[in-house]
Parts: sequence; structure tokens; C-alpha cells
Amino acid sequence: MAGSTGGGFRASLSGPILKYYAYKATKAVEFYRPIMYLFFLAQGLSFTQIAVLEALYNLTTLFGEIPTGYVGDRVGRRNSLLVGTALISVTLLGIGLSSSFLPLAGLYVCWSLGYNFRSGSEDAWLYDTLTDDLSEDEFASVRGRGESAALAVGAVAAVSGGYLGSVDLSYPWFVAAGVTSLGVPVLLTLDEPETYEETASEDLSLRRTVRIVRDVLSRRRLRSLLLYYYVLYAAVTYLVFVFLQPIFETVVLDLGVPKPQVESLLGWFYAAYSLVGAVLTYYTGAIRERIGLRTWFLVLPFAVGGALVGMYFVPVLAVPTFLLIRGVSDVTRSFAGQYVNDRVESLGRATVLSAMAMVSGLAVVPFQLGSGVVSDAVSPLFALGVAGVVLVVGAAAILVWEAPVGDDSVGDQV
Repeated sequence: MAGSTGGGFRASLSGPILKYYAYKATKAVEFYRPIMYLFFLAQGLSFTQIAVLEALYNLTTLFGEIPTGYVGDRVGRRNSLLVGTALISVTLLGIGLSSSFLPLAGLYVCWSLGYNFRSGSEDAWLYDTLTDDLSEDEFASVRGRGESAALAVGAVAAVSGGYLGSVDLSYPWFVAAGVTSLGVPVLLTLDEPETYEETASEDLSLRRTVRIVRDVLSRRRLRSLLLYYYVLYAAVTYLVFVFLQPIFETVVLDLGVPKPQVESLLGWFYAAYSLVGAVLTYYTGAIRERIGLRTWFLVLPFAVGGALVGMYFVPVLAVPTFLLIRGVSDVTRSFAGQYVNDRVESLGRATVLSAMAMVSGLAVVPFQLGSGVVSDAVSPLFALGVAGVVLVVGAAAILVWEAPVGDDSVGDQV
């Protein structure tokens, strides 16, 4: 069979895939992530202003995903990744140099555009590369190992970022910009997959692109998955990453940790955070075989939503809850990408994946703005508790309408 274990193992060790792992290791987000929102608060921003920045990011995603996905389908996935990586590197440098809301707002727009160029093109490049080797059903496993490589590097980066942040909250941004820029020479060594080059990409008009996306989203089960994961689950868990740092700070201070140690402790926490994610994403394929996509997606929102509600009543539960959500986030993203990729043709693939991200970016905006106001009025813990209730109730309502994932076979009715 094309996706046999041996074939998948060989595919995961091929030259292009090893370069893909190297590229994933340059993402560098863990340098600044432990101090990201503490940095913004130190610049005098309120929770509402931080929520506005996140909303700007996602509105840019909304308006930029389809055009940048189209660019990825027309000019090549590698070229799209190059533009995105270079733009992100420059933006990270700019954020570290900024000290007020308005410059950060402009940089957030550029930051989102950088990820627009990478989002659909990255998964589309990987899936087509695996298709060249007849190993496309190994997508979730290989993508999981790529995320695992990024997170393993991120564990070291998180500790470094925490200590750098304790010296100056700008330093982690500068280091992240430098490491991210290393992705450019790695990407320059990659070739476009033969599967992509054999498609008639020059014939991909905007009208045909819209028709491809419309046809894909006309399938009821894919619409259900879009609402269930890309809208509801993604929006709620996004808030976790926004409010993790102020909540963590509150919890550890209540436990008696001196305030000057918070940044370095956050670095160690993010290292553990990354290692949990690295272990789980490395075994993405094994998790799929033992649990199955259907069971995973049925259980996940209720487990996460229940944990968010629970930590409001017992704040110390925030620490294991954050580790849980970190651990399953990349596994879930790989599963969703596998499920959608299996049902999309190569021509237009990057655009379809970008369309999914676009809808997700739109949906998260009201969650962000509402949670910012609630956090300023009550507390971030209360805002996440409300989000947990919304996740549980919303997931149950969608399941009554249509289960988002059928069996694991490519040909199930969607």
C-alpha cells in the first residue's frame, strides 16, 4: 500500500522532508512566546488593546488568506514560503523596537501577512511532496514530526527567551528574528514537488479558484468540520495562548513566587510546554491509528472546555490545563490538515487550506474583542471560563447537526 509504514518511514527521511524538518526548526516562536504579552503590558497596553492587536491580526488573515493562497498556487509554494519567512523576520525585529500601540498595530498587520503566505502553502507543499513518493497518507505523521522538531528546538528557545526577557523584554524578539531568517537559505534549497509542477497552475484563474473553494465547502461534512474545528475550537483555544501569561503570573505569585522570577519561570514552563507538544506530535501517526480521527474530534472540545471551566474555580489547575491544550493543539491541526488534504485536488490546494484559515481568522475576532473587555472588567480566568462553556455548548450543537469527521478512509461520504 502507498502509505505503508516502511514507505512512510523512508519518505520521512528523504532529502526534501529532512529539509522541511530543518525549516520547521527555524520558526523560533518560543523565544518570544514566554514573554510576549508581558512585553505588551510593559509597553502600557491594556488587555483591550492587546485584544485589538489580535483582532487586527485575524482581520488581516481574513482578507489576506485567499489572495496569498492563490499566489502560492500560481507562483509556487516554495516562493510563497520565502516571502512569508522574510516578512516575519523583519516584523519580529520591528516589534522588539516598538514601544506604543500604533506601531505595533501596523506590525501586527505585516506579521499576519507573513503567516498568510506560509499557512496554506506549507501544508500544500508537504502533501504534494509526499504524493510524489506515493506516501500522501503519511501527511499527518510527517507533519507531526516536523512540529515535534520545531517544539524540541523551542524547548531550549523558551528557556533562553525567559532569561533574555528577565534582562530586557525586547531581546527575545531580536533573537527570534535572527533565527527565523535562517529559514530563508533552507527554503532556497527546496524544489517544487512534481505533483504541483504537473498541474496546470497557469490556468488557475481567480474565477476557477473561487469555484474550487465553493465546491469543497459545499460538502456538508467539511462544512461541519469548518465550524467545529476551524471556527469554534480554534477560536476558543486561541484565547488560551493570549491569556496564558497573565494567568500564569497570577497563579505563581499567589503560590509565593517572587515577582522578579516570573519571566525566567515562564521560560521553563514554556520549555515543558514545548516538550509536551513535541512528544505528542512526534507520535501523531500512532495516535491516529490507536484512537482514530472520529473519536479524537468527538472528545477533544468537551475535554478542553471542561478544563477551562474547572480552572476558573481552582486556578492552580491552569498549569496542567495549559499543558493539555498545548499538547493536543498541533496534533489536532495535523489531523484536520490530513482530513481536508485527502479530499482536495492538488490544483487549488493551497487556496482551499488558506480559505479554511481565513474563516478561522474571521471567527476568532469577536472572541478576542469580547474576551479583552471581559478580562479588563472581571479577569482573564473568568474570560477563559466563559470560553469553555461556549466551546462545550457549541460543539454539542454542531454534533446534533452533523458529525464533523466520518471514518478514517479517504473515500468516506463528505
